Amino acid sequence: MKRKLSYIAALAFVTLSILASSAFAQSPSPAAAGEQRKTLWQTIAQGGWVMVPIALCSIATLYLIGDGIIRTAQKRVAPPEQEENVKTLFRNGDYVGAYKYCKENPSPLTNVLRVGIGLLGEGKEVAEEGMTGELSKENSQMQTYISYLSVIGVCTPMIGLLGTVTGMIKAFAKLGASGIGDPSGLSAAIGEVLVATASGLVIAIPAFMAFYFLRNRATASLHHIQDVVNRLFRKMPYESLAGVHLGDDELYAAIPNWLVQPSGSGQTGKIITEQPAS
Repeated sequence: MKRKLSYIAALAFVTLSILASSAFAQSPSPAAAGEQRKTLWQTIAQGGWVMVPIALCSIATLYLIGDGIIRTAQKRVAPPEQEENVKTLFRNGDYVGAYKYCKENPSPLTNVLRVGIGLLGEGKEVAEEGMTGELSKENSQMQTYISYLSVIGVCTPMIGLLGTVTGMIKAFAKLGASGIGDPSGLSAAIGEVLVATASGLVIAIPAFMAFYFLRNRATASLHHIQDVVNRLFRKMPYESLAGVHLGDDELYAAIPNWLVQPSGSGQTGKIITEQPAS
């Protein structure tokens, strides 16, 4: 968590430095007679107020890409040392030890195995359904952050287009007030407002590319978990484990209280049923 916060702070500092240099930039000196060149930051500043949300989207994009690469790495999803330790425990038939190891070393792989081991006493079908549900949960956790890249890829061009439209409105309002005596002024204004659209596309294209890359990377990591689970639970002796409760999770299901023998009484409570009205 501390590493993520420092990563975000560094990205925010860089973006704020860019915005500050754009805001306080000096007018460029003419390179030749009648010609004036603009720096990159001055060009960005011409995009107007929409460059602020676009800059925030760029920070979010960098953060989500970095977080997605770390989150979907196969060594993080299914650490090789954990995989080997669980295999050793399964070979020895130490399912209680395997459950404790998975609980003490959480990861997407061990989380799925922990649920499956805890349900071994309930039979093959229940154990497989439990692991499928936990695998879907891990997939949802990974895909949630990755899907934000798709949202950014859709929204940033719209934000840039909004800045372009508002800038065009101002440009044509100025043209209506001053006339068409200076067409170069109108063309310069149109060129400036198009910076917003271009900036939105510059953020959207990498965001979409990273979205599909990370989505496929996450899918590959989850398929690896499925392969490991299939190898470990193949030929599992469910008959020998029937009715056994593995793990330390509390069981809340109990015998109905009307069937429990009252304390100090030799009689068993009766089941109360409602008789249909005659």
